[in-house]
Amino acid sequence: MAAKLTSFRLIICAVIVVLLFLAALAVFSPLTLLNALAWSDTKSVAIKNLSYGNDTRQKLDIYSPAYTEVQPDVVVFFYGGNWNSGSRKQYGFVGKALASRGIMTVVADYRLSPQVVYPAFVEDAAQAVAWTLKHIGEYGGNANKVFVAGHSAGAYNAAMVALDPRWLSKYGESPTALLGWIGIAGPYDFLPIVAESVKSAFLYPNTPADSQPIRHVTGSAPPSLLITGSADKVVNPARNSGGLATALRAAQVPVQTVSLKGVGHGLLVAAFAPLLRSYLPVLDDVSAFVFRTSAAMRGEEDAVRGHHAVHAVVR
Repeated sequence: MAAKLTSFRLIICAVIVVLLFLAALAVFSPLTLLNALAWSDTKSVAIKNLSYGNDTRQKLDIYSPAYTEVQPDVVVFFYGGNWNSGSRKQYGFVGKALASRGIMTVVADYRLSPQVVYPAFVEDAAQAVAWTLKHIGEYGGNANKVFVAGHSAGAYNAAMVALDPRWLSKYGESPTALLGWIGIAGPYDFLPIVAESVKSAFLYPNTPADSQPIRHVTGSAPPSLLITGSADKVVNPARNSGGLATALRAAQVPVQTVSLKGVGHGLLVAAFAPLLRSYLPVLDDVSAFVFRTSAAMRGEEDAVRGHHAVHAVVR
């Protein structure tokens, strides 16, 4: 009887939490609320408003683990917004979430339409990643263990930087410098464009065919994690992430796919917030991918060092 009463109380508490969350959504914007909920992520230190370029939109914030004895792995994160909206200040909860798991996170702005059109926002993403590769060591991060990630339009930016070497090469870097990349609900194969909100950003109807990430898959691509929601009505998960995963596997690139049943487009990034991460494992999946990929590289380095050590002894 006591056990049943306890379970009932837990259910009531959960219902109350959900109702309060929905009520708050009616008052505040979703991103404002998600950032407010991130107050409990106290295991991070933020360094904000760093410039990676000359434009006012070319700025980034760094979220570092508060306590770490080693140089942490680094994720450069790009938010979504149809390439025409968004601000890094709205996504501090993502940086705090990853930093709370021991991952240094760079949240970067990029120029938006109508100020610019393709490929300017991809160039900005590449410039932010190149800045990170060159400078993150100055802030305590491990420049040899950098990942690029994004949600929605930001996942597209991340994919182009990771898969198409043209963009990083403009800034003296290469995708081979990346340890991996993470796409959350990203559009990777969306021609012909049907969404009116993004047509102008991609020069419609003269959108270049090579603007599509799926066209740039090669065997040298870094390991990939593709996360989708089965209820995504904004970006078709089967065509975009499913098609890209098939292409990556055909090129023998390590790729992990995660599909969350019944989860929609926006909820996939909202899942980084404290209230939601207990129910949706996006933060768990991203963190596990980063640490697993990083450990694999460390294992290869240890094997090489051991090989050289053995030969040194033989000599």
